[in-house]
Amino acid sequence: MAGDHVVTFTDDNFEQEVMGSEAPVLVDFWAEWCMPCKMLAPTIEELAEEYAGKVKVGKLDTDNNRDVSGQFGITAIPTIILFKGGEVAQKFVGLTSKKDFQEALDSVL
Repeated sequence: MAGDHVVTFTDDNFEQEVMGSEAPVLVDFWAEWCMPCKMLAPTIEELAEEYAGKVKVGKLDTDNNRDVSGQFGITAIPTIILFKGGEVAQKFVGLTSKKDFQEALDSVL
């Protein structure tokens, strides 16, 4: 499902990979059964490719990683959260345009 530059986040690695990251991190909270999540997947992969080396981009399966999903109050998917310095910089719920993601990413770089 994930492309070459898309990191898989889990309850086990989230603290280190996201909260402890020097670079901004874009996290796609998704689930296998979620059709809008599948529609968004190519956009997430394109962003991961375009921002490789500047922003960490990854996905967290909400069905298999309930601790982190609960910690951030994920009640609707897809939810995409942009973290900078371990803090939530921006949150998107539902299908969002690539342009909106690019503007958010550019603003934290």
